[in-house]
Amino acid sequence: MIRGCIFDLDGVVVDTAKYHYLAWKRLAKEMGFDFTEQDNERLKGVSRMRSLDILLEIGGMTMGQEEKEVMATKKNDWYREYILKMEPDEILPGVQDFFAELKNEGMKIALGSASKNAVTILEQIGLKDTFDAIVDGTKVEKAKPDPEVFLKGAHEIGLMPEECVVFEDAEAGVEAAKSGKMKCVGVGDPEILGKADIVIPGFQDFHLIDLQQLNTAL
Repeated sequence: MIRGCIFDLDGVVVDTAKYHYLAWKRLAKEMGFDFTEQDNERLKGVSRMRSLDILLEIGGMTMGQEEKEVMATKKNDWYREYILKMEPDEILPGVQDFFAELKNEGMKIALGSASKNAVTILEQIGLKDTFDAIVDGTKVEKAKPDPEVFLKGAHEIGLMPEECVVFEDAEAGVEAAKSGKMKCVGVGDPEILGKADIVIPGFQDFHLIDLQQLNTAL
């Protein structure tokens, strides 16, 4: 029986992926190479330092740990410039209505995100108090596809993993949910999220009744 929902942030609740992309592209340009939207797909659901490693790989560059820390901080500073201008109208369509349905039925809601800026984003868009628990990159050591972030989310809302369904837009996140023995709803492209139990394009036409019907189907 599903009793709680755990949501990734970027690409599920709000589209901050565009801001990550702009910041990484800006960093790549500073280092002398181009970073495309196709390249950016490899960074979805991945930690900041692992993302930097991928960026350097794309640019054919290497650097020491100390220099990487400087580059990662620079990228994050640029990213924060963008997200500090975010407003509630950037919440993805249907998300708030779905949250309201969950709350009305007493379902627990947790955030499970690799982002270390998750609380800042939720404050900017006015959703921080919606979540019963927030587990972000400041609370976990292992990046997706390790299930740590989702297992901690389930623990913090007092539920067993099998009582939770994860909403994810990244392949690494889907893998994390499944390896954590949780049900998973992919939000986005079925070709990328094929390992999810089901895939939806977004929340506009997805309701609690659809989730309840999945109790027997999943």
